[in-house]
Amino acid sequence: MAESDIAALLREAMLVSLKLGAPPLLAALAVGLVISLFQAVTQINEATLAFVPKVLAMGAALALCGGFMFTALADYTRTLFDRITELGGS
Repeated sequence: MAESDIAALLREAMLVSLKLGAPPLLAALAVGLVISLFQAVTQINEATLAFVPKVLAMGAALALCGGFMFTALADYTRTLFDRITELGGS
């Protein structure tokens, strides 16, 4: 396996990890921003106020994007295993 093949696999692994992590993290970020604005406007400084909405938003993001995330991970795993079998066969 050449260095360019390894670099391509590592690049693809980073992209897959970005695809898997982005939906729940962006949902938590958006909810956190809204809650922070709400706390700033109403001057309610309660640290635990943001926890439950963030957990619900992350759960909703996982429920909505779970199929896409599973497909992305399964495709990468198949590609990786195909490359391993090609390497073992030569």
